Amino acid sequence: MEYQNHLGTSEGRRHRDLTPLRMCRGLMCLLVLLSTAFMMLVFFGFMGAVMLRLFSIHYSRKTTSFFFGAWLALWPFLFEKINKTKVFFSGETVPARERVLLIANHRTEVDWMYLWDLALRKGRQGYIKYILKSSLMKLPVFGWGFHILEFISVERKWEVDESTMRQMLSTFKDPQDPLWLALFPEGTDYTEQKCIRNQKYAAENGLPILKNVLLPRTKGFCACLEELRGSLDAVYDVTIGYKHRCPTFMDNVYGVDPSEVHIHVRRIRLDDIPTSEDEISSWLMDTYRLKDQLLSNFYTEGHFPHQGTEGDLSTVKCLVNCVAVIALISFCMYLTFFTSFFFKMYVSLVCAYLASATYFNIRPLPIVGLLKA
Repeated sequence: MEYQNHLGTSEGRRHRDLTPLRMCRGLMCLLVLLSTAFMMLVFFGFMGAVMLRLFSIHYSRKTTSFFFGAWLALWPFLFEKINKTKVFFSGETVPARERVLLIANHRTEVDWMYLWDLALRKGRQGYIKYILKSSLMKLPVFGWGFHILEFISVERKWEVDESTMRQMLSTFKDPQDPLWLALFPEGTDYTEQKCIRNQKYAAENGLPILKNVLLPRTKGFCACLEELRGSLDAVYDVTIGYKHRCPTFMDNVYGVDPSEVHIHVRRIRLDDIPTSEDEISSWLMDTYRLKDQLLSNFYTEGHFPHQGTEGDLSTVKCLVNCVAVIALISFCMYLTFFTSFFFKMYVSLVCAYLASATYFNIRPLPIVGLLKA
């Protein structure tokens, strides 16, 4: 833990100084990301995830993933090309066309964003779905996007979450629909105070005492396996480490931290995971004991084993995607602000719908299915 005090914590000096230039550049990038997200939601999210869904859930998901995959690719472009954060992958590779469940440690509030860097390399950034706390659904614009992309929101109280979670998981069983479902079993991001409380609880209940991760909550993981085991290809254990300081969201925006992100991937066959809930819980606890040791070695050595499993992003492809997204959104903004009153009315009505649908968790069902019912 001593070495961890200056490697992978949120304390200490930033990797890069926050200069006025970095602040202006970061705020400009954030403005672009927010404005493009809003227009993408209004013009393409509504048409793809709402109108097209009335006829086909499969093609609705394909359309939504195409447009939002292009937007989500802007984030790895910001991290790796603009901010010059180095992202290293190690362990095993993830085949592009597998339907997978990802379980990852939760070191900081932006861990989930770096999974986009892996998904982009596999062409799956538009199909990745997260299980996240319900308060994030209340974020302006982003909350609407989480709803459109079918993220599963939870209150972190199993008696409240079970029915909603199982209902959502049941809609992901179609093997024709690509799926990357990401789960953070710890349920919250790591802090020293939470770790101390976890260690005390573990000592009192005969559980492993972990130093670099928190004890995993097992109910959600068990539910994911129970509902999706028959339609998944594998489970991937993802471990994320940072140099030299754990980033906040604004650290990412300004490009001051982290200097490096290390992502270790381990493939687990579904046959190697038990089927009963008690055995799954024990298996997950053992997995987190291994993850804790892996992070201890990372903090000592500065890297994970078998590094270099994925290449760098193509700068040309990132630039082409960025220009295409900005050009498309610029045209949508032109229609909204400088043409017919119809577009202003359309945007207003769609905003009202997205706000209501996100708040009440409403998703339309295909007309054909309703008629059959």
